[in-house]
Amino acid sequence: MRFTETRVAGAYLIEPEPIADGRGFFARTWCREEFLANGLTPELAQANISFNHRKGTLRGMHYQEAPHAEAKLVRCTRGAIFDVALDLRPGSPTYRSWFGAELTDANRSMLYVPEGCAHGFLTLADATEVAYHMSAPYAPAAARGVRWDDPAFGIEWPGEVVVINERDASYPDAGP
Repeated sequence: MRFTETRVAGAYLIEPEPIADGRGFFARTWCREEFLANGLTPELAQANISFNHRKGTLRGMHYQEAPHAEAKLVRCTRGAIFDVALDLRPGSPTYRSWFGAELTDANRSMLYVPEGCAHGFLTLADATEVAYHMSAPYAPAAARGVRWDDPAFGIEWPGEVVVINERDASYPDAGP
């Protein structure tokens, strides 16, 4: 796997390195030792999928409050998304910075979102499916979010938001 650090401290774009032959290819998408060597949280406590009917579906920006903070490893297994990590760690040198990448079923890239960062995505194709691996189990009482279009963050989404649930649309502004 190739680990490329993004402009959000601790967030990485991870690309598999396929080994091809006449059958197709084989590629590793997770390795505890490689995650540790790159300073990433290697624990996997939960795995989920998200299926989205329509292009323009926005999910996010979600995170879990400490002590239930979670790292996420996100991969698009069908279709395409614009995936975003947003740094919400007040002591971080990249506080309030964001990074976005196009993850597709064709490029097989993944985004590692560290603890203390919010995560969200916009679907770029109909019938898109996203796989998540989290370092901590879901804790409903610790679930939090910030608004996807909050001017304090200035996230530049690459398309129109057509579908969004009421909770994600109504998070308050973070302020200046």
